[in-house]
Formats: sequence, structure tokens, C-alpha cells
Amino acid sequence: MSAPELAPGEPRLLVIKVGGSLLSDKRHGGATDTKTIDSFAALLDDLVRAYPGRVVLVTGGGSLCHAVGVRVDERADPFSAVGLTEPAFAMKWAWTSALRARGVRAVPLQVAAMTWEDPAGTVVADTAVVRRVLECGALPVLSSDFIVTASGGLRILSSDHVPGIFVGVEFAPVRVAALADVPGILTGPTLDSPVLPYLDPDDVARAEPLFWPTGEWDATGAMAGKVAALAEQARRGAECVITKGDPDAVDLRHLFAPLSSWPTSLPRTVLARRQSPPLAPVG
Repeated sequence: MSAPELAPGEPRLLVIKVGGSLLSDKRHGGATDTKTIDSFAALLDDLVRAYPGRVVLVTGGGSLCHAVGVRVDERADPFSAVGLTEPAFAMKWAWTSALRARGVRAVPLQVAAMTWEDPAGTVVADTAVVRRVLECGALPVLSSDFIVTASGGLRILSSDHVPGIFVGVEFAPVRVAALADVPGILTGPTLDSPVLPYLDPDDVARAEPLFWPTGEWDATGAMAGKVAALAEQARRGAECVITKGDPDAVDLRHLFAPLSSWPTSLPRTVLARRQSPPLAPVG
């Protein structure tokens, strides 16, 4: 991809992961909220026009994918994860349709066709097609998927882990923005609790007491699973941030701004390898 001149603290590539909790009720198998997808599509339209070729969208699976994910039994059937294909593409197509209706050149891509697991258990990716799509100024749309394992079976790669495909020298610096239904890692038991502003990716254990319990309906471990994935990406050099996704926002252009310039009225949890600021909760 081309190398734009970057302002200090600005990412070259922004991977936006829209959590499935913003799109449906995973607890009860609720229908996908197409109105919310359309609202985010309008925001992404503006963002891609402002930063062409520098945005990747990863959609969470919501109730569609979690309902399948919790039934996958790789020990009983090493290829059972193939069942994720249909609901994952349904999510990608819902986004692609909404984006194309607004004139965005959105291109749904299948993670399974560009990734595999090596004998060490590491996910290896060939991002040539994604790079070409970005060079065309288009928007790649990805989701959770299965990958081929070193043992010859299949396993699920959750949407929280998909941004890790792009963490590397060829796209650096990379920012992963995880838009959730909460404004970050909450430090208390209610949705209006203050947010932990920073988490050292080498010391995730300090946040574990803050994670809320989740039910069997969640196939990816809720916030604990999200943080584990983002911490791994941060250890490899990405700047990761969890913040609340607002489909009624004016725009999403702040996602390209240096995190130090984000308004204090916008709580977030940052995971990145750097000296930790004071851990006073915000928000």
C-alpha cells in the first residue's frame, strides 16, 4: 500500500472492529439490527472518503455467529467449524449491502482463504489481496471465520483476533479500534462505572478482577476474550483501543487522531506497549 505522510501519533492503517453486541442480543439470539449497520455505514462512508485505502472493517458475529460457535465441537468433528461460514458471510453481506448502497466500494473477504495455522500454533496470513483492495481505495470487510490448523482440522478464528492479520511491518503503524457496547474496561459493576484508561498488554492479569461474568451463550469470552486478543496484537506493535460504538456519532474521524488528542468526554481503554500513565479511572 502507498505510504501517506503521517502526523505524529496517526496510524497508517485503521482496523475497526464493530462488536456483535452493538448489532444484536447475543444472549437471546436476537435478529441483526440492520438500522444500526446502516447508521455505521454512513459513518464509514465519510471515513473512507477522508482516508481512502487506510481502513479495514471487521464485523462481530452477533447472535448469528455465536449461536453456531457455541455448538462447534472440534474434538467430535475436526471440521465442524465449517458451519460458521454461512452466518459469518451473512454478517459481512449485511454490511457490504449497506455500504454499497451509499457508494462505498466494500469488498467482503473470507479470512479462511488467506490464513492458516503453522506447527507452532501461530496464525499465518497472506494479505496480498487485502493490500490490493486497499490500493484501489476500497474497504475490505472481514468477519470471524475458521482456519486450517497444523493438524489438518479446522478451528474458529474469532472476530476479536482477525485484526491481528494486519499487525505487521507492511501496514505499520496500525491502530485497532474495538467499538463495543461499553466505553472500555469498566472498573465497577454498572454500565456507568468509570473506565480503566490504560492496560499494559504484558500485565493483563491486573484487569481480570474487573471482567464481568458471561454465559454459555458467548462463544468468545466477552470482554476477557476481547482483551486477550487485543493484548496479543499490542504486544506485536499495534495500538489498540476499546471504546463505545455510537451509530449516532457525528463522524468517526477521531479514530485517526492521536489518542492523546481525543476528548476527555470520550472514555476508552488503551492497550499498547508504552509507559503506563496513572491508572485513575475516567468517565
